[in-house]
Order: sequence, then C-alpha cells, then structure tokens
Amino acid sequence: MILTKAQYDEIAQCLVSVPPTRQSLRKLKQRFPSQSQATLLSIFSQEYQKHIKRTHAKHHTSEAIESYYQRYLSGVGKNGAAPVLLELANEVDYAPSLMARIILERFLQEHEETPPSKSVINSMLRDPSQIPDGVLANQVYQCIVNDCCYGPLVDCIKHAIGHEHEVLLRDLLLEKNLSFLDEDQLRAKGYDKTPDFILQVPVDLGQA
Repeated sequence: MILTKAQYDEIAQCLVSVPPTRQSLRKLKQRFPSQSQATLLSIFSQEYQKHIKRTHAKHHTSEAIESYYQRYLSGVGKNGAAPVLLELANEVDYAPSLMARIILERFLQEHEETPPSKSVINSMLRDPSQIPDGVLANQVYQCIVNDCCYGPLVDCIKHAIGHEHEVLLRDLLLEKNLSFLDEDQLRAKGYDKTPDFILQVPVDLGQA
C-alpha cells in the first residue's frame, strides 16, 4: 500500500501529543487501522527521533538533570513500585530509555568513588540487574521495555531485523546466480567501508 504525503502528515500530527511508548503505538494502530504496524512504527520512530534531536540539549543541563533526579528520589520515596521514572519521562516529553540513562548516571556519580564509564552505563542499561539499587533497577527496566524508539531492547530488535534482511538479500543473490562479495570478504581484502554485499559484476536486478 502506497502512503501519500497527506496520510503521512496526518499520522505525524497525531504523534505530537503522544509519548514514545508501546501503548501509544497500539493507540496509533487503532486510529489508523489501514496502515501496517511496521509503517506506523517507522513513522513513529522517525518523527520522535527528530523531536529528541531538537530538544536533547535542554534535558542535559545541570539544572535539568538535578531537577529530574530530585523528582525521581521524591517519587520513589513515596512509592518505589510506581513507574516514577517512566511517568517523569512522559511528563517532560523525553525518551524513557534516555531519561533512565540520565538518572542512572546521576545516581552512580553520587554513590561511586569514580565517575561511571560509558561502557559501565551501557552494560547496566542492557542488564538492569547489575544496578546496585533494586528500586532504580526496576525503574530503569520499566523505561527500557516501554520505550519503542530508543534503548538496548530497540537496538536488539533493529539488529535482528537488519540480520534478517541481510539473509534475505543473500538468498536473492544466490537465487539469481549473481557473483558477490560479502562483508567478511570485503574486510579481508582491506576495504574501509564494508556494505553487506557488493556485486562483482554490476547488473540490473530487474533484468537478472
């Protein structure tokens, strides 16, 4: 099904007032039942990433970080089981996974002797059980599983889809009896840039 610009703009306009959660995506599907889940997710991701790039800086000022952290501490102090961090992210219109990173970094700065490295932060976001505070670990987990645009879960899904498409492309090239070099072969030959495949003899796939 071909998506017109008018349809795209209508969907994009609906995204202005919704948070980037899986619940919002389900509501979007109900609003536009004729569009596939993949199409809606693609538009959702593109539009929200544009928004995040425009507003990223304001969420990373020292004042904003401290405000978010104090609101987090106050919230979990009242009810540690409530989705405090997720609700905070939605309230200030910031990606839940990115908000989780801000709070996790701030927490570790306060409780660790040395500033946390990027690799340590990434590892904890991939596996919140590594976080040395059970309440925060649960809060981060809630943000990760409810974010459909950012975070390690989304990265894993994107990687899986990319691998699936690579396999499908390889099968198509083999089916067409086309000679090609794959990524590993290109790297072995010293190529700096290694796309998934390069045809050894350029052809028009439509005529192959």
